[in-house]
Amino acid sequence: MPANSTPPATKKKGRRARFVVIVLVLALVGGVGYGAYWGVSTVRASLPQTTGTINLPGLDGQVEVKRDSYGVPQIYANTDRDLFRAQGYVQAQDRFWEMDVRRHMTSGRLSEMFGKEQVETDEFLRTLGWRQVAQEEYDDKLDDETKKNLQSYAEGVNDYLKGRDGKDISVEYAALNFVNDYKPAKWTPVDSVAWLKAMAWDLRSNMQDEIDRSLLTSRMDEKQIKDLYPSYPYSRNQPIVTEGAVDPLAEEFDPKAEPGDATGDGTGTGTGTGTGTGTGTGIGTGTGTDPAGAGGAVEGLESQLDALSSTLDEIPALLGPSGSGIGSNSWVISGDYTTTGKPLLANDPHLAPQLPSVWYQMGLHCRSSTKDCQYDVAGYTFAGMPGVIIGHNEDIAWGMTNLGADVTDLYLEKVSGDTYQYGNEQKKFKNRQETIKVAGGKSQTITVRSTERGPVVSDRDGQLRTVGDKAPVTNAAPDRGDGYAVSLQWTALEPGKSMDAVFALNKAKNFPEFRKAAQNFEVPSQNLIYADTKGTIGYQAPGRIPIRAEGDGSLPAPGWDPKYRWEGYIPFDELPYEENPKRGYIVTANQAVIDKDDYPYPMTEDWGYGARSQRINDLIKSKIKDGGKISTDDMRTMQTDNRSEIATLLMPYLLKIDVSDPSIREAQKLLEGWDYSQEPDSAAAAYFNAVWRNVLKLSFGNKLPKEMRVEGECLNVRPADSTGPADDLEELVRECGRRSADSAQPDGGDRWFEITRKILKDEDNEWWQAPKTRLQGPAKTRDELLLRALTDARWELTAELGKDVSTWSWGRLHQLNLENQTLGTEGPGIVKTLLNRGPWNLGGGEAAVNATGWNAAGGYEVMWVPSMRMVVNVGDWDKSRWINLTGASGHAYSPNYTDQTEKWAKGELLDWPFSSRAVEENTGDTLTLAP
Repeated sequence: MPANSTPPATKKKGRRARFVVIVLVLALVGGVGYGAYWGVSTVRASLPQTTGTINLPGLDGQVEVKRDSYGVPQIYANTDRDLFRAQGYVQAQDRFWEMDVRRHMTSGRLSEMFGKEQVETDEFLRTLGWRQVAQEEYDDKLDDETKKNLQSYAEGVNDYLKGRDGKDISVEYAALNFVNDYKPAKWTPVDSVAWLKAMAWDLRSNMQDEIDRSLLTSRMDEKQIKDLYPSYPYSRNQPIVTEGAVDPLAEEFDPKAEPGDATGDGTGTGTGTGTGTGTGTGIGTGTGTDPAGAGGAVEGLESQLDALSSTLDEIPALLGPSGSGIGSNSWVISGDYTTTGKPLLANDPHLAPQLPSVWYQMGLHCRSSTKDCQYDVAGYTFAGMPGVIIGHNEDIAWGMTNLGADVTDLYLEKVSGDTYQYGNEQKKFKNRQETIKVAGGKSQTITVRSTERGPVVSDRDGQLRTVGDKAPVTNAAPDRGDGYAVSLQWTALEPGKSMDAVFALNKAKNFPEFRKAAQNFEVPSQNLIYADTKGTIGYQAPGRIPIRAEGDGSLPAPGWDPKYRWEGYIPFDELPYEENPKRGYIVTANQAVIDKDDYPYPMTEDWGYGARSQRINDLIKSKIKDGGKISTDDMRTMQTDNRSEIATLLMPYLLKIDVSDPSIREAQKLLEGWDYSQEPDSAAAAYFNAVWRNVLKLSFGNKLPKEMRVEGECLNVRPADSTGPADDLEELVRECGRRSADSAQPDGGDRWFEITRKILKDEDNEWWQAPKTRLQGPAKTRDELLLRALTDARWELTAELGKDVSTWSWGRLHQLNLENQTLGTEGPGIVKTLLNRGPWNLGGGEAAVNATGWNAAGGYEVMWVPSMRMVVNVGDWDKSRWINLTGASGHAYSPNYTDQTEKWAKGELLDWPFSSRAVEENTGDTLTLAP
């Protein structure tokens, strides 16, 4: 599921300055003597009341908020109105600072809180127009019941804010008020709706791949680019759906049909040409429908895409990296194969780490089920949003992973004055003015230009303002570039009904109702898994997934050619689903949804490559063979499986390398007998991952264009217009990387597993070639490059962990640091001590089931994690288990700030009470909200 957060990775210099003034103020406040007392008392003043009675005029009746020792609230009410009003009140108690920052981000108003350093980010977010689309959804799309629930939630948030100064809400406001006298505004229903747009942005699929494929054309030919984007290995890594097909006569997906028997040939509209190769668009390679027009724009396109990529790098500073690690695991097992006789369901979304966690655990309970009170549900939601996103009610359980469909397209627009070309027409841009208020500075006005497809995203970067012809529009608008611009078409920029789906899922009683709810879960497109107390298990692929008249979405398309338009969306009735498949289980982990030969609609060419999903499939198969049964604890054990799938592939080759240097041989011996498990204390795991990182750097990374390599890492490389490795050092040119460490390539995800797999047996493949350095000769074969990687890894870890290999451990390299998303990112140590936590030495790794991901181009630090874990014991709900990454509270001095993290790091789960009896037995504090 969703992805948002700031990874503890190297940030751009611009990011480091963002909150520097505020940080310094907090450092002074939290100094010594009287200042220290003031700082502690201020932090504690914002801790919420969790016992006794609070009067909220307008409630229909009394509401009870029961919290366990971890601060997780269970709310009991007699009406939906009271239930969601109390949910808003309680979430504001624990997390309002987080909620406030989020709504300023989604509306492009961060500058109002943090000053001029946020203006460029606000400009980009205003250009996307999330808040505008959320307002349209609320006004025109959502059901009346959904609006009432959103309104009740907003009333509860505002009940909490009423009469409170910022310092009484959270310590961050105490610091903020020293620099700009900021005061929180009232919460609105649209503030909640807009957060779904932020989630959709993190899960937007292949936009970065689309950019990268275009940037690669500056250094690589079509075959080389295809090598770096291999096709999905359907025969080896099982897709989610293995049964069923689209019936062309009924125009719906039939889960009982045999694949290949019913797909027909009349529903394949939009399959495009040149899938995976980039042909057919006329962009980058100069082939296709308009080679002259596109070819002449290549240089300008690369400049704009590089600038756009840099802009995208800035957005993850608040949301999370968009990379191969962003995904999730989920699976569901039929009761035929469980020790309970009922289904078991597991889910762990992989997101970048946040403090507090992106997730908020809670239960919403009607004391009795009536037409005025319809909910009895518990699970994970987002602070700032009513309802439950992932969890269970008294009848069904559900989980989510990112489906990964290609729902974005970039278009190169031919611009002339205030128009853009479309076919034989010159169409006028739609312009709107946006005023950005800046704390401590003057407001700034920008012009947002849009085509009929979507906003012109390339306008939002200063580099573009010095490129090419200037635009004859107001001074607030940026320059035109060289006559070309890049626009974005994205499903999330069309108003939809996803918020309706959230409440419908919460109330669903059976699989047909679940599927009906899923029909409105348009954005972000998620894999939904299902189980119920009657024993049914199921899967549904929902979402608004475009059908392209031409092209496959893998490269920017020529916007002037109408053939590259979207013709509509895949009808919901034709989207794949499964109900009680014969195999008895369903696994979703961002792999392909269905074999493309068995399905008429292309969804994407950029699936995850199935390393995690196939490992889960294999673990389940091994457990149930010969009549074995799977327990709740078995599900937990699977979630924490640390096995390195790339090690199983690469290790036999590494062990055969003849190593003469005693120091290198000493390290190589660590790999002998290693079982591929990446435990925190494993020296072998540390060394192998260092070798893998260096294999990637030597074979691929050093050959990528500078726009894709890590910022500040400089290399002597062959000129872009030369071919083959340079044998003469004098022939090389100096180039420095330009991308942030959390999104640089090669990131080491399972796409790179597949790339490496395809060339491993070809020891003379050109990718194994690496130029000589001043210390080492050139590598011309696989084994020569692997020897260099073994050598480089030995000396890298010697510098990092010491000379004695017996003291090495993976956890010392692979650490998790939790940072407060605003004031804790940079600044004096006292501030970090107050707000930040860590490090934790972790096991797991990239594309492991225990997906503690790291970017091999940037280093070993943990950059995405299982942001929560849950195992649902369907029917016997009180035996379900769950854990959050941090804790319920966003208050740094609360005992529930990070009280779950240590257990999470060890792979432990907490009891998840659901019944009123179990909740009462686990209750520590009870707060009554009274009319």
